[in-house]
Amino acid sequence: MVLRRCRKLLGDPDAAHDAMHDVFVEICRRHETLVDAGLSSLLYRTATNVCLNRLRSQRRRPSEPASDLLSRIADLEAMPGQVQARSLLDRVLGREPESSATIAVLHLVDGHTLEETAEIVGLSVSGVRKRLRKLQSSLEATVAGGVP
Repeated sequence: MVLRRCRKLLGDPDAAHDAMHDVFVEICRRHETLVDAGLSSLLYRTATNVCLNRLRSQRRRPSEPASDLLSRIADLEAMPGQVQARSLLDRVLGREPESSATIAVLHLVDGHTLEETAEIVGLSVSGVRKRLRKLQSSLEATVAGGVP
């Protein structure tokens, strides 16, 4: 289950395998403070957070050689809408708590219901709705030019 989750979010089997190990290391490190409220939810949430952190780190410190990176940048210029969308999401999610990004991925990308998302992240359904509304209004404000 954890490996499938990591593969879906990272898209690279080797990176997913490494992330899966990191999930279990993280759980072992925090075993004293974990609440036994559902092992599958804990594993799923931890895998999501580990993968999102890896994706953020990759954006900050790309590991590709310069020539590969330059060619990918050149390819991206052919897709300005996609680049603008990524930039917009980076700005919006960068101002929000990490858990809000997790909620957005679970609900909007993975297709979980509000109830399932709430159970996975340990919030109420109204808390999940509130986070999604806040993300949406932040996105709308950024698109409208109200937020730099």
